[in-house]
Amino acid sequence: MIEKIHLSILREISRSGSLTAAAGRLNLTQSALSHSIKKLEHQAGTSLWLKDGRRIRLTEAGNYLLEQANRLLPQFERLDETLRQFAGNEKGSLLVGMECHPCYQWLLKVVQPFLAQSPGVDIDVKQRFQFGGMAALFNYDIDLLITPDPINKARIEFEAVFPYELVLVVGQQNPLSAMATISPPQLSDQTLLTYPVETARLDIFQQFLLPAQCMPKVHKTLEATDIILQMVAANRGVAAMPKWLALEYANSLPIALIRLGDAGIHKHIYVGYRKQEKLNQHIQRFIALAKNHSAA
Repeated sequence: MIEKIHLSILREISRSGSLTAAAGRLNLTQSALSHSIKKLEHQAGTSLWLKDGRRIRLTEAGNYLLEQANRLLPQFERLDETLRQFAGNEKGSLLVGMECHPCYQWLLKVVQPFLAQSPGVDIDVKQRFQFGGMAALFNYDIDLLITPDPINKARIEFEAVFPYELVLVVGQQNPLSAMATISPPQLSDQTLLTYPVETARLDIFQQFLLPAQCMPKVHKTLEATDIILQMVAANRGVAAMPKWLALEYANSLPIALIRLGDAGIHKHIYVGYRKQEKLNQHIQRFIALAKNHSAA
């Protein structure tokens, strides 16, 4: 069978013109080099070189292998370099899963410095999972999970990235806009706009409305943060959002922020990863940048 060393030998013989020089460049003895080629010639049933005085002349079969060596060896060398980069955590990819719809804009602020500090590492973001974010993490579909609702599992580690407060965002034309805090019954005549997430995972329902046995007059779902806030500004509904995100729009849209209850609803954003990859430099670099770019 042809091995990489056979191709390397033929290339070096072509470059240097002698067995001695080729052996020296490959860190082989001349006898080991000759034995390797003789073994290949025996397997192939044809000669690869002929001695012409002190020089070596390749046969037709040898010249064919030399052409292949010049084509294939650079690819092998790139493979070796890529594997070295993987071993040194210098290359690879990072798949990030998002269970936090409003966090996408914050994530962009983390991705930019991450890519700048990791020139050999690609990054991708997934927001839709067939069986949920935790399943995607367990099944190696993603490397990191960004979520406000961590689930304790033996094989998964979650690190808190930053705290935030969930607030109600209303248009300045809405009668509620003059209030500093709001109680659940006051939403019973409002249209509540949320991301397309099941009610069981919406904090405005689970931590505010349902414990008080209250519901909004209408519940509508919209995909994009910009559209939700444009609808709120036009007094077409109200929305619960992280305070830091709402503040980014407060100067450009006629909106007001209201605390949900006297104590407010306080949450954290977490980054989850598989415990076996705790020492992965890509993951730790991402988490460090995420903490440095706290949306709060």
